Amino acid sequence: MRQYIEKNILPKVEKPLRYIGNEWNVVKKDWDKVKLRTVFAFPDIYEVGMSHLGLSIIYHLVNEHPDFLMERVFAPWVDMEEQLKKHNLPLFSLESYKPLHEFEVVAFTLQYEMSFSNILNMLSLGGIPVLSEERGNDDPLVIAGGPCAYNPEPLTDFIDVFVIGEGEEVTIEVMEAIALHREKRNGAMDKEKLLEELVQISGIYVPKFYDVTYQPDGKVLEVKPNHPLAPKVVNKRYLKNLDDAFFPTRPIVPYLEAVHDRAMLEVLRGCTRGCRFCQAGMLYRPVRERDPEVLKKQAERLLRNTGYNEISLTSLSSSDYTCIESVLKDLLDKYGEENIGVSLPSLRVDSFSMNIANQVQRVRKSSLTFAPEAGTQRLRDVINKGVTEENLMEVTEAAFKQGWHHIKLYFMLGLPTETDEDLDGIAQLAYKVLNIGDEIRKEKGGKAPQVTISVAGFVPKAHTPFQWEPQVRLSELKRKQQYLRSKIRNRRITYNYHDAELSMVEAIFAKGDRRLGRGLYQAWQNGCKFDSWSQFFNLENWLSSLRQVGLDPEWYAYRELNYTDTLPWDHLGTGVKKDYLIKEHQKAMETAVTRDCRFNHCTVCGICQDFDVALDLKGLKKGGRPSENKN
Repeated sequence: MRQYIEKNILPKVEKPLRYIGNEWNVVKKDWDKVKLRTVFAFPDIYEVGMSHLGLSIIYHLVNEHPDFLMERVFAPWVDMEEQLKKHNLPLFSLESYKPLHEFEVVAFTLQYEMSFSNILNMLSLGGIPVLSEERGNDDPLVIAGGPCAYNPEPLTDFIDVFVIGEGEEVTIEVMEAIALHREKRNGAMDKEKLLEELVQISGIYVPKFYDVTYQPDGKVLEVKPNHPLAPKVVNKRYLKNLDDAFFPTRPIVPYLEAVHDRAMLEVLRGCTRGCRFCQAGMLYRPVRERDPEVLKKQAERLLRNTGYNEISLTSLSSSDYTCIESVLKDLLDKYGEENIGVSLPSLRVDSFSMNIANQVQRVRKSSLTFAPEAGTQRLRDVINKGVTEENLMEVTEAAFKQGWHHIKLYFMLGLPTETDEDLDGIAQLAYKVLNIGDEIRKEKGGKAPQVTISVAGFVPKAHTPFQWEPQVRLSELKRKQQYLRSKIRNRRITYNYHDAELSMVEAIFAKGDRRLGRGLYQAWQNGCKFDSWSQFFNLENWLSSLRQVGLDPEWYAYRELNYTDTLPWDHLGTGVKKDYLIKEHQKAMETAVTRDCRFNHCTVCGICQDFDVALDLKGLKKGGRPSENKN
């Protein structure tokens, strides 16, 4: 099959390197000498998927096990799909060119709601029945995990098993259970029995073992187990200690330049800043940091095994790492003379310092990105961003003085309680930052400063304090975008904004229930795929597809939920209590802030109390927080 594809198909596609495999550090195992054959399916193109640290972790974790193999497959671009269909060939893995339907497990990652249609498309192209109920004992088991698995209900018609939480430990438990099940049956699978075995593993959600009932107004009445082995609430899996966790130091080096083409070090996991719109901040609590010595050893191995000339210190907020300055200095002292740089892709305005600026720019400068999220202090307090205008002015002044000339600022439109005055504040902040750059240029010379503001539409997400909020109506979101555009009249301020129509469909699925599965299926049949790509996204196709199967897209996007409502995802536990989210939503409406529990009084969100886990901050002495100030 490989020879046929290389000869007859790859010369006819735009980027054949997406489908060749054989990259540096790829893992290839003998298909006949392992007990379980799995494939990691990323529902986007190669360049996007190969930037994903989670793929690298799970891929190498599984392949380190002597009895398992894991290969990779990505969504084929439209030219490749056309060629596969023309030659009547199934979608295949990169390592062995085996069709997807020959694997025993197909494992999808759920990073973004707008990739859902690609999941259906990949199953179909791989020769696998798209609907779970149509798959039998001879078909692969289809599993999925990732942040969107915390509200998996729109995908329950298609996925057999969801993994809730962090995957390093539970992935191997699931693989071992499947391998043992097959070994007892001479390589065969009894799907029903296997699901009964898997549902007993902590963090595993088997949707067919739950029934959903609805109220007359369309809201969920109850999500109830229909099987005695299924727990009422499936709690997430999590790692207590990152230092002992598996981390790949021999990652695959892609042929094509990936979106993030550099060595990646995960310095910490979790965030307790408490931004009320942020799903990741609620899902990945508590904060757990890696020891500096562990990071330095990992960095040495990564660079030796990949040849990269840049290390990215990744996390939800890397400048919050309590040892960030010392780790930056140590890495740059050791590798700077080799022209190896260190980047911080996620920066907090209120934790970026002159010392960090001095370290980062030692090898090379790029643009700096900060996310104030809102234009006024009032709205930043509503969302609990914890950033002041003074913070932003201080860090941008420090950056300009250190020689940066391009500052990027991220904001959201359509946040709860937002007014046009808040939009005015976005433009005013951009001008103030530019003016600071101009003043410093008068003193020091250099390039003319530039500011880029990027705005995305607010999408309410499950398991956040804003999960009860409706999305701003499409017409109003578009008005806000144009209103802000009218306030930007300087060529050195670039204004970018996210597709408002796409945000509407994202909101529909982010807070969706199980009934949306039939709408997703209809949309895919009507041609929807690669919906995160503007050239393919078609709002009218989505809206008409949903209506075709009796669903009201406006109801899903714009409905306001009550505290007493059963939410479609209430049976999945993050460790953050619903009562805490309610309290945070109420505080938002009162413009009251909640301080970061790492450095202040515990906010009793529930994760440490109920999940037997604790903050792990390497830059502080054992015993807890530096202060116990009340909120």
